[in-house]
Amino acid sequence: MTILNKAFWEHKYLENKTGWDIGGVSTPLKNYIDQLTNKDLKILIPGGGNSYEAEYLWNIGFKSVYVVDIANQPLKNLKQRLPDIPNKQLLNKDFFDLDNSFDLIIEQTFFCALQPSLREKYVHKTHELLKLNGKIAGLLFDFELTDEGPPFGGSKTEYINLFTPTFNIKILERSYNSIKPRQGKELFFIFEKNNQ
Repeated sequence: MTILNKAFWEHKYLENKTGWDIGGVSTPLKNYIDQLTNKDLKILIPGGGNSYEAEYLWNIGFKSVYVVDIANQPLKNLKQRLPDIPNKQLLNKDFFDLDNSFDLIIEQTFFCALQPSLREKYVHKTHELLKLNGKIAGLLFDFELTDEGPPFGGSKTEYINLFTPTFNIKILERSYNSIKPRQGKELFFIFEKNNQ
């Protein structure tokens, strides 16, 4: 089994083996971001990679955008495109080591890049990082979970079972506006932190 560690991801970026990188903000996430009205939201993009979502958010006025990635190269790439973003908002560390709080976490290909054995830990960590009534929103893959990955698949049933104990499922449905290569393979979701 491949070890998905810092060296693995750095190598992917340095060798330009980033097949998941679509070169811009994905349509479902752009549409979601476009309906956000509170520009003061503190937003985290975990495993953000080249993070076109962060760039888009920044350029339309969201200045409390944080990107965390275990690989440093994609953060350097983002800094080149957004020289004004403060370095303290580009976090070169393991997502599970974060100690902060956010209003919104945007999920784009990070969950599916983690070893499936870390999924429960991911759910707990996102819950811990979110403020009262905080939300996690984005895309999850909807295809059979296999040992081949990343990306690793999953199903609507699995996601409901994973997230329901600590989140209220607001939306979890087939994404109607996925990019062509991912059509029929993505679920758009909004989960709100359960404050119980």
